[in-house]
Amino acid sequence: MSIFTPSEKDTSPLPVTMFGPDFPFAYDEWLDHPAGLGTLPQAVLGREVAIIGAGLSGMVAAYELMNLGLKPVIYEPTRIGGRLRTHRFDGAEGVVAELGGMRFPTSGSTFFHYADLLGLDHRPFPNPLTPAAGSTVIDIGGETFYGQTLADLPETFTRISDAWDAALEEIGYTEMQEAIRHRDVPRLKRSWDTLVAEWDDRTFYDFIARSKAFGSLSFRDRELFGVVGFGTGGWDSDFPNSMLEILRVVLTNCDADQRLIVGGVDQLPRGLWELPVRPGGPWPSGTTLSSLHHGATLAAASAIGKDDDGRFCVRDRWGTTRRHHAVVATCHSWLLTTEVDCDEGLFSQDLWMALDRTRYMQSTKTFVMVDEPFWLRTDPETGRQQMSMTLTDRLTRGTYLFDDGPDRPAAICLSYSWMSDSLKMLPHAVDRRVDLALNSLSKIYPTVDIRGHIVGEPVTVSWEDDPFFLGAFKGALPGHYRYNHRMYTHFMQQGLPESQRGIFLAGDDVSFTPAWAEGAVQTGLNAVWGVMDYFGGSCAGDNPGPGDLFDEIAPVALAD
Repeated sequence: MSIFTPSEKDTSPLPVTMFGPDFPFAYDEWLDHPAGLGTLPQAVLGREVAIIGAGLSGMVAAYELMNLGLKPVIYEPTRIGGRLRTHRFDGAEGVVAELGGMRFPTSGSTFFHYADLLGLDHRPFPNPLTPAAGSTVIDIGGETFYGQTLADLPETFTRISDAWDAALEEIGYTEMQEAIRHRDVPRLKRSWDTLVAEWDDRTFYDFIARSKAFGSLSFRDRELFGVVGFGTGGWDSDFPNSMLEILRVVLTNCDADQRLIVGGVDQLPRGLWELPVRPGGPWPSGTTLSSLHHGATLAAASAIGKDDDGRFCVRDRWGTTRRHHAVVATCHSWLLTTEVDCDEGLFSQDLWMALDRTRYMQSTKTFVMVDEPFWLRTDPETGRQQMSMTLTDRLTRGTYLFDDGPDRPAAICLSYSWMSDSLKMLPHAVDRRVDLALNSLSKIYPTVDIRGHIVGEPVTVSWEDDPFFLGAFKGALPGHYRYNHRMYTHFMQQGLPESQRGIFLAGDDVSFTPAWAEGAVQTGLNAVWGVMDYFGGSCAGDNPGPGDLFDEIAPVALAD
């Protein structure tokens, strides 16, 4: 969450959700409708659909396809969850490190549909300058600032925050958010589709540097804005990205009111693995994805092709080939040209261009467990917490503190960094990463003995070093909208040649909102509709799916 989150100007009681803006379809309403997502012809029930990847998108697609009466067959190289990867520290129940997704905006209504379905508890994430954090320290250029709210910081921060609000208003922020709140599709698309053409080839940095609101601010102010933006190591790592990605984040409140899942977010995809089918479906009561797989997913997919009879052939890493009636590929797009030998004829050359040109952002996290949340103590000389949620221009960039109260072990995310800051960590083993982080933090907290509190084994991740991910998530560059459009709309296959039909893309990197779990869920649901349509199924007349309304609300297409 950003300390520069746009101020709330619309007093409407309606919530902001991730309703568009590119494709404003009400996924939450489709899921909640009593008619269900749709039905399939009796003749196709039980057909196998290969699911490539057991991340959130794959598990949502698998669960809903099972409910329709199909048989998902999940291929997974490592573990269920994908980038919802929870590490549980030994010897301390409930102390976890979220190595991937860790904060989930309440605007992600379909994500929380499944979290609530599984009965998962959640609470506010300790973002900077929020009550959940308690206090925040911002350290930049050798100066350290302490506060509990924005008002506690020097006036410079308020001036930058006001400039950010004003800059967004220059392009109609409040008007578009109000359209999202009210789910006013024509109003939203009139505004957003115009912005797509104007901002696809322009960067985030271009936006702040050239806006009237930021015109009176200094380069130093832009540095501050970059360091403390998202609170995850700053917005400056996103400065080269297309401004459209940042606009989607702020318009849909992804950077506001974020929650953490108590006990670990991997409970969601793992919970879907064990969740029985909904009553009244084709499968017997009590059927689960786990039971359909005899308790274990299949090994990683190593090749995907298509037979002359229209069946898909998927070979696993050990050389066994199985035939399926359809495929949902939820793996990172680059894996289709690296880890998976994917028949080139399954996608058009335009789509291959999009898949290959997708650019991923690097990200590193390093966690330690500590014997107690010592930061809850107050320094008698300063009256401040001994340690705070910390944003800095030093190596650590973002430091987060997680506890369930005093007198029990807790966790510190010593460092959360992106792009070049992540690459600085890439050559180093976990102990060296911990040492580098502690050295940086000692300059901010010279009297605090963090080292003396560390217990257990530290844990770290660099997503770009994982052969099954190759990066944290997509970060679209200027000019990439057309690529995103090709990937996102691929589930609409009626106009494709038969050789390219039946394999569907899903995952947050296919969505217009990379890095957010909601994008993974929504594209997984798009794939469900695509498979249902491919097999001759349909939605109830009073509960149309995303493909049924596509012509009315499709993402705007830019000319090639």
